[in-house]
Amino acid sequence: MRSLFLTLDRWLTGLAMWLACALLAIISMLGMWQVLARFVLSEPSTWTEELMRRLLVWCVMLGIAVAFRRGALVSVDLMLRTAKGRWRDAVRWIITSTALAYLSVLLWQGIDLTSRVRFQSFAAMDLSMAWAYAALPVGAFFCMVAVIANHLDPVYEELENAQ
Repeated sequence: MRSLFLTLDRWLTGLAMWLACALLAIISMLGMWQVLARFVLSEPSTWTEELMRRLLVWCVMLGIAVAFRRGALVSVDLMLRTAKGRWRDAVRWIITSTALAYLSVLLWQGIDLTSRVRFQSFAAMDLSMAWAYAALPVGAFFCMVAVIANHLDPVYEELENAQ
């Protein structure tokens, strides 16, 4: 069961990393288009800024899942560095359970928010606001899988790279 979960995690984390990188590339291209349209063509684009903001939220939510999996988020690293034996295990359990509690609230409230705004649309585009808000529950789900996987198979990039 553990290896099956870690395989699922590797797949989801890889997908999250690939999507976050692709979204960042798209955001960069949209930003260049916005500058080009405004200053070279003298025809400002009305939709690019709004789309860039929404894609950035998706990019961050997916990127956080990768950071959770790699143990690269700011955490209670001083306690982890100094803890030994059972106390270290207890600190890891506290960090994992606190993160899962927060992400559970984010998942639940994200689903609620997404369903509430499904009839609203963006100002500059004829798209539902629900797809932008869907980044919260989707990202929270990816993060929950990553937190559990990091607890089962710890990776501490933050601690290894700390100076």
